[in-house]
Amino acid sequence: MTAPIRLAFDSATDRLSVAADTGPASAGVELAVEGARRHAASLLPLIEQILARLDGRIDDLALVAVSDGPGSFTGLRVGISVAKAIALSARIPLISAPSLLVRAAGVARPGDRVLALSSALRGEAFAGAWLFDLAGGVVELFSPRAIGRPNLSALPPVNRIVGDGPADLIADLRARTGAGVASPTESWPSALALLRLAGMAGGTRTITDPATWEPTYGRPAEAQAKWELEHGRPLPDSGVDPG
Repeated sequence: MTAPIRLAFDSATDRLSVAADTGPASAGVELAVEGARRHAASLLPLIEQILARLDGRIDDLALVAVSDGPGSFTGLRVGISVAKAIALSARIPLISAPSLLVRAAGVARPGDRVLALSSALRGEAFAGAWLFDLAGGVVELFSPRAIGRPNLSALPPVNRIVGDGPADLIADLRARTGAGVASPTESWPSALALLRLAGMAGGTRTITDPATWEPTYGRPAEAQAKWELEHGRPLPDSGVDPG
């Protein structure tokens, strides 16, 4: 009999990461593809491959975890739609965490204060900061949002920086904080890190109503922003329900 499997994926960036394990004590397996335009075609095949490596099936899933942004509008829609479908059809819990927190968790050590970044275009970056305390929990220091150079003084003190964004902004942050900057290979969100967050106090949240839940995009999609600019008003029903 196959042990209950925990499945996780992050589709908020140009890298799609899918992972699964059989509990917090297991090593888990992870697969990834690069390229934002490949997410829709790659996610379900990657899930099938991951389950096959654990000799499991959808019926063996006990939990599904997904990152909820901010990030790519299309990538998030793909990931959230699949996560909701799995949770509802298999009747299993759905949990989520910000993709920036997933990035931070991939490099954090106990006691670290980590600033995670991802490109938000327009010379800005999405930013969020967390303390990984010595007791094994996570404390939010700066909630994920888009920032530019005028907003850097609002960021809390940190000792590690991870992610991507405008090079001049990252250089300024490094000079201001003296924090070490993770290498590009360390900087992508990892679905295995998301699974580790599932066992940490403050690391994830449970989505109580998957059917109506929407991710946190961080800002409107470019098509929505263009429509609203041309019409001088928000799109109907353009708000985001944080869950």
